[in-house]
Amino acid sequence: MIQTIADALAQQGYETLTAVQEAVTDPALNDADLLVSAQTGSGKTVGFGLAIAPTLLGDDTHFGQAGAPLALIIAPTRELAMQVSRELTWLYGKAGAVVTTCVGGMDTRTERRALDRGAHIVVATPGRLCDHIKRNNINLDAIRAVVLDEADEMLDLGFREDLEFILSESPEERRTLLFSATVPAAIAKLAKSYQRDAQRITTVGETKQHSDIEYRALNVHPRDTENAIINVLRFYEAKNAIVFCNTRAAVARLTTRFTNRGFSVVALSGELTQSERTNALQALRDGRARVCIATDVAARGIDLPNLELVIHADLPSNSDTLLHRSGRTGRAGRKGVSALIVPAKLRSKANRLIGGAKLKVEWAAPPSAAEVNAADEARLLADPAWSDPIPEDAEGFVASLVEQFSAEQLATAFVNLYRARQSAPEELAEPSAPGDDKPRPAFGKSVWFSISTGRNDGAEPRTLLPMLCRRGDLTKDDIGAIRVQGSHSFVEVLETSVPGLLAALGGDMKLEDGAVLTQLDRAPDLARGPKPAGKRGPKPGGGYKGDRDRGPRPPRDNYDPDAAPAPRKPRAKAADGPGAASFDKPKFDKPRAPKGERPPKSHKTERSPMKPGATPKPKSGGETSGKPKAKAVWKKEKPAGDAPRKGKGKPTTSATTPGGEKSYKRASDPSKRFTPPNKIGKQGGKGGSKSK
Repeated sequence: MIQTIADALAQQGYETLTAVQEAVTDPALNDADLLVSAQTGSGKTVGFGLAIAPTLLGDDTHFGQAGAPLALIIAPTRELAMQVSRELTWLYGKAGAVVTTCVGGMDTRTERRALDRGAHIVVATPGRLCDHIKRNNINLDAIRAVVLDEADEMLDLGFREDLEFILSESPEERRTLLFSATVPAAIAKLAKSYQRDAQRITTVGETKQHSDIEYRALNVHPRDTENAIINVLRFYEAKNAIVFCNTRAAVARLTTRFTNRGFSVVALSGELTQSERTNALQALRDGRARVCIATDVAARGIDLPNLELVIHADLPSNSDTLLHRSGRTGRAGRKGVSALIVPAKLRSKANRLIGGAKLKVEWAAPPSAAEVNAADEARLLADPAWSDPIPEDAEGFVASLVEQFSAEQLATAFVNLYRARQSAPEELAEPSAPGDDKPRPAFGKSVWFSISTGRNDGAEPRTLLPMLCRRGDLTKDDIGAIRVQGSHSFVEVLETSVPGLLAALGGDMKLEDGAVLTQLDRAPDLARGPKPAGKRGPKPGGGYKGDRDRGPRPPRDNYDPDAAPAPRKPRAKAADGPGAASFDKPKFDKPRAPKGERPPKSHKTERSPMKPGATPKPKSGGETSGKPKAKAVWKKEKPAGDAPRKGKGKPTTSATTPGGEKSYKRASDPSKRFTPPNKIGKQGGKGGSKSK
């Protein structure tokens, strides 16, 4: 091993290497492509850092001046990329390596300037790295090794095209290392396309998943899902805990709920900015926050040293996600707990996920309030504060407390102050397993009542039940069946509760909104009668048209034309009398002339004679005009004298000139144009008249 790398490991406290780290550092594999599968938390980040060290440094112990990058490390999420950058920074720190990140959510200009200054190792997410390559911000000519971390997750997230583009832009003589928790068919195909004689490495730990994690599946009532999570957090009191949800909305809801309950909570989801996500993880590492509510964005590669508890508020979609979520705890030999919150209707899905992951899970009920309080008492008694000496500046205060209060008062105050700093546990309902629902017991002897409101008045069982409970001093257990009819309703009341009901309502037996309750002598007849004939029901004359009895059909082989019924008479026409059909009437009431007396039709319309006082306008295009020929327009004479017009441009009907001559309208006035009879009264249309 290179000396500077060995010194960095020793400084970090590494005494022995994990199984995957030992496998990838075999000297026989220094120049080979690798396809490595190992469980989460097995030290893969340091493993591929050690694996590519001989390729990057060769026989040297220190890197030269930074220029074009020598290695690309590609991770699926921003958080994992930032974590890989931190790990490689200390691993290659003594060798003088410059590690640069290119991840989404960060300033592109800052990353470009860092690449221009030079870097030995670039850690990036696929989308941002493709963007830098297409913009010519990064030079890949000197690349010696490419590492795909969590390659299966990158394919699941839809980065296949980006990965193929990055690998195609890299030099062909590079080393390609694929690290993945599982090796599905897509990963094997990618390895076959872009690796040369890749060596397959599988660690022994893959056959026994997460031996340092205690798996617990908790049966909860559907209404107590969030309350059960609160009790689990209070029962274990882990230094750090992650609660996984399937949606961002669930993350926001639980973050608000747990913050109101006094937990120090941070959120981690895709809708947050990169700085917010980085600050959330840093708050967990620093101890400023204890609980992280996250989506599956935190399920891969995130390493929190003090993470002791993982809670699956929503069951994951597949077994691999279950393993990756749970793998956030129990890392590097530390112990952890993974708790699945399982409502009754999701138990079969939970069993399927557990079976697919080949896990050994203990089924149990979530911690009750009494169990949480018992765990608090055990932690309180084990607190080292009992044996710590009295602070010098508090000796007088302690002596004063002993003089003023008894031992019982001091102990009570101590317990109350301790509990005030913690969130109170929740009382949980008894969970029920699927198929264990017992049938409702017999209601018992009852009395029926009638209510003077029904479906026509908007009455429903959900409105009648609380009305009866409020006005009749009843509970829901005292009321049996409720049957709503059109104009009234029936309700069944337990016989032992009838006296209390009658006493509460008094003699008028009135409920709310004017409804009146009436006691019946016997149970109502609720049997449904025959369905009334509706719009599509049978006709009065019998069944449907196709179901009528038409009698036996005569045989066709003995058909006699003479015995056939006479043909139907033709319908009467309009001229046959008053019994003629309406559709045979003529279209117009005005009688038409006989065909021989009709005038012959002409295609040309004869021009009507000129009106008195009008002179024809000379045709355009004649001998006296060079303008193009246009349609003739009749122009009226101006009225003689100085008689004023009745409105500029408006037509008049009775104006006369001083000489007694009538003033005619202009040719542009459409009021005298012919209008077809079927267009009378309609507005608009070219040449049509407007009805007044």
